[in-house]
Amino acid sequence: MPKARAGKRPERREGRAGGILFNTGAGQHILKNPLVVNSIIDKAALRRTDVVLEVGPGTGNLTVKMLEKVKKVIACEIDPRLVGELQKRVQGTCLANKLEIKVGDILKTDLPFFDACVANLPYQISSPFVFKLLLHRPFFRCAILMFQREFALRLVAKPGSKLYCRLSINTQLLARVDHLMKVGKNNFRPPPKVESSVVRIEPKNPPPPINFQEWDGLVRIAFVRKNKTLSAAFKSSAVEQLLDHNYRIHCSLHNTEIPENFKIAEKIQTVLKDTGYSEKRARSMDIDDFIRYSFFFSLFAFLLSFFKFYPHCITNALVIQDCYMASIQKASIFHRYS
Repeated sequence: MPKARAGKRPERREGRAGGILFNTGAGQHILKNPLVVNSIIDKAALRRTDVVLEVGPGTGNLTVKMLEKVKKVIACEIDPRLVGELQKRVQGTCLANKLEIKVGDILKTDLPFFDACVANLPYQISSPFVFKLLLHRPFFRCAILMFQREFALRLVAKPGSKLYCRLSINTQLLARVDHLMKVGKNNFRPPPKVESSVVRIEPKNPPPPINFQEWDGLVRIAFVRKNKTLSAAFKSSAVEQLLDHNYRIHCSLHNTEIPENFKIAEKIQTVLKDTGYSEKRARSMDIDDFIRYSFFFSLFAFLLSFFKFYPHCITNALVIQDCYMASIQKASIFHRYS
């Protein structure tokens, strides 16, 4: 006698709350543990007069707690279903007047004025949002953000560590970054596939006197193969073509004659060798190393963005010269290239 077919397995409803099916593909993992929520708010040190920016409020577990402590919360949510849930949660309460909801993609909209940013971010937008945040003006006081564990560790990684990368150096150039606490996947509904961490980001005010796009161009070259020497990194044909193009434009703008036998590769290697950076590797260079490295290249008008030519590129050299002259040991090299 044939066996009876087993009935269908009950549908997993772990991603549902109040009739809503969360879209985990869009990073919708709701923070459900009230102890973690309270800890995040405590670490933000919010004030009664604060305007707080929250990205991805979800059903409002973090939002409602913050509304009780601050002047106003600006919640940015892309999913209209969750916007409705959040509105229902505060409707008819004294908190409703303190909540402003913006519907849309936070990466495609201008950030409003705010004092602090507290958010359980969709992990897919972590990197672009961090730099959008750090380049925002006027300055905010601090940001307390939930990230995927590995991303958080990259933000705070130090030179020489395995996770040290372009993200590390660029973030630490613009801000002080601290890892606050680990958050296990079971604190979310539905639980993500990765562990999480909470990070504090405090922008440096005033910021370093550096054009960030130009800076990122040189850092990008160094970290394409972070274990290689800078001498090897700059031997890439694509890099040489880019720098040769930019250098010729610069010379044209400043009516500088280029010798007939000029070779960009030789010029690059001369700079690296004479400044002592030829055998250095990006994995072990700290912010001061990169500032001196960008300074020497800016003297040759190499310090240009990958995406746009900046005729004023030499200004970086003049500003950095004033700020970091004391740290340059080989004064004779500076005079030779200035």
